[in-house]
Amino acid sequence: MVLDWGSIKWFVSPDTVPGATSSFGEVVINPTQGHDRHEHPGADEVLYVIEGTGRQTVGDGPEFEIVAGDTIWVPRGTPHSTFNTGWKALRLIATYTPGGEEQALRGLPDFVELPAGDTPVWKPADSAR
Repeated sequence: MVLDWGSIKWFVSPDTVPGATSSFGEVVINPTQGHDRHEHPGADEVLYVIEGTGRQTVGDGPEFEIVAGDTIWVPRGTPHSTFNTGWKALRLIATYTPGGEEQALRGLPDFVELPAGDTPVWKPADSAR
C-alpha cells in the first residue's frame, strides 16, 4: 500500500493468512510527512517504533514525541495521528486487533496498490524545484 505520506506492507492479515485474527505490518512515514487524524472504529491498534523520530497524538491527549523503542496503544474508535519529524524514514510496526481495518485505507484518494515485488519510490514534496 502506497499513500502520499509513505507506505505500508502487511505481513499478516485475515485476507492473506487463513485463520488470522489480527493484521500485522510495517508502516514507513517519509521525512516531513504524516497522516491526518483518523480512527479505526472496529479495531484496537498497537504501534511499535522501529526507527526514526516523530510526533504522535492519541485521543484528546497532548501531542508527544516518539522514538525507536516506543510503543503506542490506540484503543478502537480513538482519533490519532503520526508525523515524521526526522530527516530519515519513520518506521513502525502496526497491529490491528481484530484484523481487517487496513481495508479502509483502500478507499483513500491517495491510495496506490503496488504489484508484488515493486518497491515504493519516495518523491519529496519539494522535488518539483
